Amino acid sequence: MHRIVILGAGYAGMLTAVSLVGRTRRRDDVAVTVVNATDRFTERLRLHRVATGQRLQHLGIRQLVDDLEVGWVTGIDLTQRTVRIDDEREIGYDTLVYPLGGSADTASVPGAADHAYTLDSADGAELFARRLGELSEGRVLVCGGGLTGLEAATEIAERFPQLTVTLLGRAGPGKDLGPKARDHMRSALRRLCVSVEVAEIAAVRRDGATLTGGRRIPADVILMTSGVRVSPLASTAGLTVDDHGRIVTDATLRSVSHPSVYAVGDSAAITQRYGVMHGTCQGGMPTGAHAAAQIARELNGRQPRPFRFGYYHSPISLGRGDAVVQFTHADGSPGRAALTGRAAVWYKETVSSTPWPVFRRALRLPASAMVWRP
Repeated sequence: MHRIVILGAGYAGMLTAVSLVGRTRRRDDVAVTVVNATDRFTERLRLHRVATGQRLQHLGIRQLVDDLEVGWVTGIDLTQRTVRIDDEREIGYDTLVYPLGGSADTASVPGAADHAYTLDSADGAELFARRLGELSEGRVLVCGGGLTGLEAATEIAERFPQLTVTLLGRAGPGKDLGPKARDHMRSALRRLCVSVEVAEIAAVRRDGATLTGGRRIPADVILMTSGVRVSPLASTAGLTVDDHGRIVTDATLRSVSHPSVYAVGDSAAITQRYGVMHGTCQGGMPTGAHAAAQIARELNGRQPRPFRFGYYHSPISLGRGDAVVQFTHADGSPGRAALTGRAAVWYKETVSSTPWPVFRRALRLPASAMVWRP
């Protein structure tokens, strides 16, 4: 029995799992096991909506994957090829897929872990939503000028007009957008009365944030979306990682130090012609699909093939009724084309809708199926 274990059931992990289940369903010598902290699939792309009290469909992982082990992964023994879960269970593997995603970097800013909320999980987003619901008035500080911070700030401002919302980042929001998209984004921020501060945070306090230089921004509730921190699990286990703790892969997505380990999604340092990929769902799901296809090839005695990927868009919601879509070059830099307004809302909601239909189709893949097609 060839044992395939997948650590995490996010976008990349789930697509890897269901693709492998589909490709190996006629074989009785392969077992696919998923390890995840909960039995629920979390649509992280939509957690900014959960953070404002909107409810999403409950998606149970066991609807698609039979062999699910619920628990936190606490260790990997690369020599014995075992994975340890928090209740001291051990699971053996022959091939390991590592798609453990990143989280907001609350460790690098003093006080952030104690006083700031994050959107790292559905539970965290729901906790933040409950806190917002308690405020009849007040100030909300969203730390992080990236896409998550921008979507969260505009969603909060639209749903809670009685609150004052400030978006704080080291760089202005939309720095990777072209002129048309950036102008529309700025117009939306003004319409929603979202204040923008460009500065670096020195510390987070219960009542606000202190900036480098000593200036303070008062706040009644703080949301931290800046930075990405990956789990130290890979480094601790002895896998070769980069400066950010991501597993360094070869061209096929296998670990350069341990070829029995495939790394996908945010946890992988994957080099393409334009450089190392940055972690997004846009790139994460294709890595999962590719890893599944290459593992199936190896099971059939063939060599895995290289992974190739280019970015093609950057869709950003600006509340429920507005959005912007920046079409990009393969390296993620902005192209000339962009959508704004209702057309962008339709596009964004279409491409970031629940991936459940994609997962269901992957279950029906033949073993010889091609890799990811957007």
